Amino acid sequence: MQLLRTIAAIILVAVLPAPTFAQMGDEALPAFFVETLLELPDDAAEAAKANKRLLLYFGQPGCPYCKELIQTNFTQKPIVDLTKQHFLPMAFNIFGDRETKWFDGKTRSEKELAKFLKVQFTPTVLLLDEKGGIVARINGYYPPHRFEAALRYAAERLESKLSFAEHMQKVPQTGASATLHDEPFFMKNGDLSRKTGGKALAVLFETRHCAPCDELHKEGFKRKETLAAIARLDMARLTLSGREPITTPDGRKTTAEAWARDLKITYTPSVVFFDEAGKEVFRLEAYVRPFHFTSSFEYVASGGYKKEPEFQRWLQNKAEHMKDKGEKLELWK
Repeated sequence: MQLLRTIAAIILVAVLPAPTFAQMGDEALPAFFVETLLELPDDAAEAAKANKRLLLYFGQPGCPYCKELIQTNFTQKPIVDLTKQHFLPMAFNIFGDRETKWFDGKTRSEKELAKFLKVQFTPTVLLLDEKGGIVARINGYYPPHRFEAALRYAAERLESKLSFAEHMQKVPQTGASATLHDEPFFMKNGDLSRKTGGKALAVLFETRHCAPCDELHKEGFKRKETLAAIARLDMARLTLSGREPITTPDGRKTTAEAWARDLKITYTPSVVFFDEAGKEVFRLEAYVRPFHFTSSFEYVASGGYKKEPEFQRWLQNKAEHMKDKGEKLELWK
């Protein structure tokens, strides 16, 4: 039976274009979302074999809160890791026509399923148990710290201990900053094009409600070593949802949002470095502490990447030089 389902899925994909959200004009879904035949009892059984549960995301094209969920929440490593480890995530268009099979055995279109499940908001995220029971319903947009807490409720199977409402009452309403932090060294215009004899460029991509972004401004940008390295570069800050027009380092006209998508930015904060000719030479797209953050700027500002294309080897040499000079090496503080 599983073989027949697999063959049917291959035939379906070969005949029809995959009806993804990206094709409906909405923000592209994270790569770890899955496309299935939408026979949800079978999907739940497959997920259970891996000790996972179903995560059903209901959205619609043009929904700004859906976009915020995808671009902000699903670009933060704790949420990404939690989702990958504990859930089989799939997306539904509340006005869509793909056929779905629910746990009652009935076949419904996406829009009929949304109505049947009383989906009133977009985004709505339903977290299911192994038999199709709704363990948690997330109506509307939750900021990342509350969204992560909601996922943990289902991931840790807490429904036998307390209700979802009781669990969420314990989660603070406030979390990461809802506003973006400015720095005096950020470029004031959107022309990022490089000129012969000019500086290399660092482009920081951020989102609101991003705790690592807050930490970056609170700690990373306060170190004198970091500021000294940044002073040798040009630095711009863009957001994943920015609609402002920009000129890319290689001279193309676009928007911040479209360029972030072209660069496949999936984590915030990310820093992408470009040389004097506008070519990408290095990027930082993971959580790092100040030593590694500062070193990434030094690596590009000093031209170290030209002599040593492997950052880790360059970093190891830097650490050895510091030890030889008797300097204290703090990799985490």
